[in-house]
Amino acid sequence: MIRSFFHLPRSNNQVQPPSPAPSQQPIVYRGDETRSENHAPQVFNMFANSYTQSSSFGLRETNPILGVGLVEQMQFLFVRVVKANDLPSKDLTGSLDPYVEVKLGNYKGVTKHLEKNQSPEWNTVFTFSKDRMQSSLLEVLVKDKHILKDEFVGVVRFDLHEIPTRVPPDSPLAPQWYRLENKKGEKGKGELMLAVWIGTQADEAFSDAWHSDEATSVDSSTPSNHIRSKVYHSPRLWYVRVNVIEAQDLVFLSEKNRGLSNVHIKAQIGNQVLKTKSMQSQNTNVLWNEDLMFVASEPFDDHLILTVEDRVGPNKDEILGRTFIPLATVERRADDRIVHSRWFNLQTPSSSDIEEPKKDKFSSRIHLRVCLDGGYHVLDESTHYSSDLRPTAKQLWKPPIGILELGILNADALTAMKTRHNRGTSDTYCVAKYGQKWVRTRTITDSLNPKYNEQYTWEVFDPATVLTVGVFDNGQITDKGSNGNRDTKIGKVRIRISTLETGRVYTHSYPLLVLHPSGVKTMGELHLAIRFSCTSMPNMMLLYSKPLLPKMHYKMPLTMVQLDMLRHQAVAIVAARLSRAEPPLGKEVVEYMTDADSHLWSMRRSKANFFRLMSVFNGVFAVGKWFKEVCAWTNPITTVLVHVLFLMLIFFPELILPTLFMYNFLIGLWNYRYRPKYPPHMNTRLSCADSVHSDELDEEFDTFPTSKSSDLVRMRYDRLRSVAGRIQTVVGDVASQGERIQALQSWRDPRATVIFMLFCVVASAVLYAVPLRLLIVTGGLYVMRHPKFRHKLPPAPLNFFRRLPARTDSML
Repeated sequence: MIRSFFHLPRSNNQVQPPSPAPSQQPIVYRGDETRSENHAPQVFNMFANSYTQSSSFGLRETNPILGVGLVEQMQFLFVRVVKANDLPSKDLTGSLDPYVEVKLGNYKGVTKHLEKNQSPEWNTVFTFSKDRMQSSLLEVLVKDKHILKDEFVGVVRFDLHEIPTRVPPDSPLAPQWYRLENKKGEKGKGELMLAVWIGTQADEAFSDAWHSDEATSVDSSTPSNHIRSKVYHSPRLWYVRVNVIEAQDLVFLSEKNRGLSNVHIKAQIGNQVLKTKSMQSQNTNVLWNEDLMFVASEPFDDHLILTVEDRVGPNKDEILGRTFIPLATVERRADDRIVHSRWFNLQTPSSSDIEEPKKDKFSSRIHLRVCLDGGYHVLDESTHYSSDLRPTAKQLWKPPIGILELGILNADALTAMKTRHNRGTSDTYCVAKYGQKWVRTRTITDSLNPKYNEQYTWEVFDPATVLTVGVFDNGQITDKGSNGNRDTKIGKVRIRISTLETGRVYTHSYPLLVLHPSGVKTMGELHLAIRFSCTSMPNMMLLYSKPLLPKMHYKMPLTMVQLDMLRHQAVAIVAARLSRAEPPLGKEVVEYMTDADSHLWSMRRSKANFFRLMSVFNGVFAVGKWFKEVCAWTNPITTVLVHVLFLMLIFFPELILPTLFMYNFLIGLWNYRYRPKYPPHMNTRLSCADSVHSDELDEEFDTFPTSKSSDLVRMRYDRLRSVAGRIQTVVGDVASQGERIQALQSWRDPRATVIFMLFCVVASAVLYAVPLRLLIVTGGLYVMRHPKFRHKLPPAPLNFFRRLPARTDSML
């Protein structure tokens, strides 16, 4: 079967001055090989007009030669060390602590040593990149571990020219026994089972292999799980809804509160703690009917712990009883049906037993309605960059509408994150997140221009989602420094799926932009290849008419405060789960990929959002300016045409809506030639990162609560008061206009109200007697009259409106 893919012609007319266009010939890729023409790379800016940015921060199109899939094919030498047999002893005691050292030129890989074992088994795979081979001789040495100096046991040598090549889907190469040789090349005692072959990164042994030529020192002191590529799946998250209804027959331990109690319930799941409102009661029964929301993950190993507490003094609570509910026993629902309530007996305050208490042991009980809500989507990332919008319950999932393929090719000119051997270097890996699937490439050590060439695939259920790819420096394979064992962020890229054309291969180099306290910096470039393939175009088009979130978000909506709190808890659960995987994804990686701190205050973000809001209204302002020029007869021809169009629409009103929709269709058709030919990328001008003040950046990177001096905090507080004062003035002006409208009939100004009432009587009579079409024509022609018939003073209706009273004189 022959598959063809086409690169659409790139164009940057929207944001750059015109330049001679290259030959626009469609490029055809046949079979499973993807090739591009070798023309000069193009640099794109992401936004037009006021949002153009420096070319060093722009997207750069590339044309790599892609092999099978979306990555460049790389060849590796694979060495699988399986086991040894009948090894000779080197100790006087007759014991042997063997290990294997695989050596190729200056590169080597070392297995773990096994104590007192003459028939050890390792089953370890080493790889060496063929591009970096420095020798034609491969040596596999068996050594005996000693405290002072390791002793030679035997060696097996291979000529690289005689090693076979394996191409998947061929079956794996079967290991063979090789007799060990001594230093003189003579056959000796002992055998080593090996498999040696030349393969590519598509080999199934590649992900679990030691990449020995890419590490400065690869031995047993560096755990292999810290440098291997892996695929993770986030735990399935559920919302836990706890409806606290009432408590009965409470026994108060304090004599002080026998008359009037102040009772609340504290609910806890793991590290999540919520409390109900404190309710006062003069008897032993208390009513709340309050909902508490938590986040829990599968498998449900935690318990819901509810504690009834009585406030006996300032910051002093007395426990009246508690109950433990295993989450695994809680009822699950996928819609808004009513869940049956249950009574739970309370244990004594001194009891910590999580088992169900005996009924005759304690008489107090609480009435609860507890369920696992699977109809919601548990937000574990910012709503602006969500990669998954499906509900938790699998029975509500729709079939996928497409496939997303990502090829992580390489990174260029990365910033050195550490020092090794008196030179700057980095040990980098990439993390990609989409939906519940996280992928991590292998760590390329000691390189500022790493080549990954790894490909991953996701199912797409909604095009209104975002793929996030981040680059990190591995802090686990070096000595602890100022950053401990934390992985350091280098940068990330976001790609919205809905901006990708179906079936097209995008190959671009993305600048890794990171905001530092000193300003925005380019930490390097990440080279990606992306393709979105649609499997069901009708289903994808139908999705645009569906709600963005599952139905439960609209039937039983959660407040913004609840969503923010639950998102914080969800990120903590995902980070805790992935940090225990092998290799671990640290908490700092998960928080950076999910934008966990996007809700924090930032003067820079506030400015950026204000300018974004102003740009939205730029079109309205432009139309107003154009109409003002029409009324001023700046261009008489345009004004006459507008008059003709106005009269046509008045006398043929049935043409108004068709004309409006046809006009929008023509605008979209005209803009098609200027459509972006590249995925959108982070923009420093849009983010106000290229002109931000250093103190504003210092404030943005401050901890919460602040760690700065009181004088600096006072200065920032005064600045915030100044900005808030201007916002306060604008809000007050808007409120004044609304109050003037209310004053028309409120009789606050009796003369103005009388004038308005007389005007309404006259207007009703005129509108009844005069045809409406004639009034509209007269009004329109009056508004667009020639400047010779205009006055510089404001019109009488505006003067009347400005004289109406507002409630500002009643403000303190």
